[in-house]
Amino acid sequence: MMTRQQMQALIEKALSFSRFPDCSVAVDDREEAQVRFANNGITTAGFAVERTVSISSTREGRTGSVSLNEIDDALLRAAVEQSEKLAAISLPNPEHMEPLGPQNYPETAGYDQDTAVARSPVMMPHVKSVIDAASGRKLVAAGFFVRTHSVDSFGNKKGNFGYSRSTDSRMSTTVRAADGSSSGWAGHPAVRIREINGAELGETAIQKCLRWTKPQRIEPGKYTVVLEPTAASDLCASLGFSFNARGAEEGRSFLSRKGGGTQVGEKLFPEHITLYSDPIDRRYPGSPWGASGLPSRRMVWIEKGVIRNLSYDRYWAAKSGKEPTPGPNSLILQGGDESIEDLIGEVERGLLVTRFWYIRGVNPQTLQATGLTRDGLFLIEKGKISGAAVNMRFNESPVRLLQNSVRLGRSVRCRGGEGFGMIAPAILARDFTFTSVSDAV
Repeated sequence: MMTRQQMQALIEKALSFSRFPDCSVAVDDREEAQVRFANNGITTAGFAVERTVSISSTREGRTGSVSLNEIDDALLRAAVEQSEKLAAISLPNPEHMEPLGPQNYPETAGYDQDTAVARSPVMMPHVKSVIDAASGRKLVAAGFFVRTHSVDSFGNKKGNFGYSRSTDSRMSTTVRAADGSSSGWAGHPAVRIREINGAELGETAIQKCLRWTKPQRIEPGKYTVVLEPTAASDLCASLGFSFNARGAEEGRSFLSRKGGGTQVGEKLFPEHITLYSDPIDRRYPGSPWGASGLPSRRMVWIEKGVIRNLSYDRYWAAKSGKEPTPGPNSLILQGGDESIEDLIGEVERGLLVTRFWYIRGVNPQTLQATGLTRDGLFLIEKGKISGAAVNMRFNESPVRLLQNSVRLGRSVRCRGGEGFGMIAPAILARDFTFTSVSDAV
């Protein structure tokens, strides 16, 4: 992986080939080690290295971009020349902004040396513990364990330069009955690979699989739900896209006010809802920079139910007379102190949801989405889990979910089957809409 000095030298060399007044170069260096398992055995174990150099040249608002994965001088020079040729035949961008000069980027806690060098010998014992536990109970385990090490850097002719290195890891497993009649899931993402415990994940998935037997078929409708943190993350992560100021001011967001303007400063959620992003949070650090090289910083989007901020890119900020602000970067929904068991204990009749699957947008303005429950849906009666329930299709918005929330559990970092996840708590909410039954396991 390239050091800061190597990155800076490579970027300066590429910039030296440029004849245009505006040229920027970004370098992404990434390696990945992964183990995949299914049917109680290892299916693949791999190690991949990828390097991408992206060059953008702009003159008179016309931009051309080229990417390559080799870095010798001749190829770099040719790529810069090609980007300039593409710029010459491109239409001017009326929203082009001059590049930023030198910026101060925050130090994040996104790098861990042990994770950066971890390979199969570190991951295999965790995988083995899941497989052994599942096969010992005549169940079938499948899953994925991956760790990544990334180095990102960029620079431009105005003297701005950024360098960041980060690591991440995640393990997930699905455990099913041998006849396919039941299923359970568990997963854990972490910057520091030593925080992942395969034995605990395996036991969680096994217990869900064993409990999800002979599911009851219940009628679609509105239910009180307890969403486990992963389910809450699956649905709420999409909220981050709605804090774009332009979308809100142009009437394309749930934060748009009827008749014009936005709902900044208005209380749209209960007092216990606070949503923010923080690039230096150790649990889920974000990138030190955002779009167009703006430095990332802590941003509060919802504070005690009140909409506090919107994200202004540099163009829209200039047009609106506002300060440019970074977008949501590693989203965090602040939780409470209660456990999932505490939340279940407050439900007279409802459903416990492990996670959602195949989530697709229905209405971008309201963020209404549809999807399916999967790998553990349980009926709650009189404060206790009374049995398994047949999977259901939902049709719901994270906005309505938070507006109807009653209690929040402890916040943890989550990542389900789609997207990059967030830090989210378990959520107890009323009137969650299920529209039909799904017979799939």
